[in-house]
Amino acid sequence: MARMESAQVPLPTSAPSSAASVPAATARPRHSALVRITHWITTLSFLALLVSGFEIVISHPRFYWGETGNVRTPALFQIPIPASRHLVQTGYGYVLPDQNGWSRYLHFQAAWIAVLTGLLYVISLLFTGHLRKDLLPNRSDLSWRSFSTTLASHLRFAKPSEEEAWSYNLLQRLSYLFVIFVLFPSVIWTGLAMSPAFVSAFPATVNLLGGQQSARTLHFFVSLALLLFLLVHVGMIFLAGFSSRMRAMISGQPLTHKERT
Repeated sequence: MARMESAQVPLPTSAPSSAASVPAATARPRHSALVRITHWITTLSFLALLVSGFEIVISHPRFYWGETGNVRTPALFQIPIPASRHLVQTGYGYVLPDQNGWSRYLHFQAAWIAVLTGLLYVISLLFTGHLRKDLLPNRSDLSWRSFSTTLASHLRFAKPSEEEAWSYNLLQRLSYLFVIFVLFPSVIWTGLAMSPAFVSAFPATVNLLGGQQSARTLHFFVSLALLLFLLVHVGMIFLAGFSSRMRAMISGQPLTHKERT
């Protein structure tokens, strides 16, 4: 029986070189199922933490440095908003509704969901190769020229090319690594350092931060940094193509140029 051989069809010479970096529709998904699931669980948890955290802050919008701090001690700084408690004098003639009960409960529950989800994601980074393949910058990208080019493109709000839907650029990789390995551990550490039970078991964790009130102040600023990252992240998604990026994070496959047109 004669063996049938498939014909090799050469690519046209006019095809762009970057097309080879765009996987076919049958290739592996842009984001694995584990990445997509942990992404959305973390997103919902973080939104719950933001809402509940804001309610906790307005119950006492004064921040201190050291081990103790109260309405009778000088504040390091104060957020110019009304408080939700009569004892906290903020200069306003009224107080906001006190939502401190449910907000602390929600904050505690959402924090543990975020921590456990984050641990699962970090473990998957190490064992699936996602860290090496998708997050660690290539050696060729670790140069001032590459960094400045990518930064200038972002500052011009340039729309990403087709192949960038399948990979992270240098700024994305660096920012994701900073969030995963610096900001998230910091917000967890400072959050635990405010817990009396955790501090009694591991007193060195809060001593390194300068006290429980110092931990609360640092927790506030790290949370602001995470909020800033979220706003920039969402803005870049809209710039790059909201429908394509959302589809990639839901189904795993971004929209192709033909589908968008």
